[in-house]
Amino acid sequence: MELRVDDSGGDRLDAWLAARLPDLSRSRIQALIREQFIVVNGQPAKPRDAVKPGAVISIAIPEAVPDVAAPQDIPLSILFEDDDLVVLDKEAGIVVHPAAGNPDGTLVNALLHHCKGQLSGIGGVERPGIVHRLDKDTSGCLVVAKTDHAHQSLTNQFSGRTMEKIYLAVTQGIPKPEKDTIFTHIGRHPVNRQKMAVVNPPGGKPAITDYEIRYIDPSTLTALVKVHLHTGRTHQIRVHMLHKGTPLLGDPIYAKPARQSGYAGRLMLHAWKLEFDHPRTNKRLAFQAPIPPEFTPWVQGVDLDGAM
Repeated sequence: MELRVDDSGGDRLDAWLAARLPDLSRSRIQALIREQFIVVNGQPAKPRDAVKPGAVISIAIPEAVPDVAAPQDIPLSILFEDDDLVVLDKEAGIVVHPAAGNPDGTLVNALLHHCKGQLSGIGGVERPGIVHRLDKDTSGCLVVAKTDHAHQSLTNQFSGRTMEKIYLAVTQGIPKPEKDTIFTHIGRHPVNRQKMAVVNPPGGKPAITDYEIRYIDPSTLTALVKVHLHTGRTHQIRVHMLHKGTPLLGDPIYAKPARQSGYAGRLMLHAWKLEFDHPRTNKRLAFQAPIPPEFTPWVQGVDLDGAM
């Protein structure tokens, strides 16, 4: 949907839209703007931005998700659990929370059954307890809050960048240099709204990724890369490695897996290590998710624990 500003403008963007989209609340409009489902002249905007005459406002409203997720008896691989939180080893192929096209069979459904509904409510009814997320095709460490206090503490650690997140990835092609920090802005793709992309500031949000090559397979021209995330933008590692010209092996969105040599049948991205302070005791906790067997050709005999 597109709306053109034919009047004199001057109103805040969220207020201007609220007057013309009665089926959407102002808070919903603000969320759509922040998530870049609403853009002005093809560029990201802020709810408080003033609309200008002649501007074209593009609106892509995602499908609604169910109001309530149902508990489902789905097996979970639990690395740690107490009264405050749960740390999971998420399998590749499972969605974290219900969304359009995935109304059930998600981690949230499994957690509601496992925790008997005792999860933080801050994330909303369709994603209780969820502090952060992993893409459907990504495996590895995921922390879930059982209490609102734990949820707030963990969220603050994510935003304050005190939570350590180490990933393992396999790239098609060899990133250059072998060790680097990628610092860009990431936002919605200007054409395909289901994808993210590196964008020019002030668009998008800052995204910082450290990486270091740990192994190169010359026969397939693939590389095992150890990645340290400093920010948590959607698809950050996938977009940053694509930006380097070396997309992740098996990436169904940012590459063409069928044409990749060494394709292992899945997205080769694993949230290997997660470290944070316990919300109640303040004790530093460190977790490591077992490396999936698909990574064996790249990790066997390789020193993964060296400093980055």
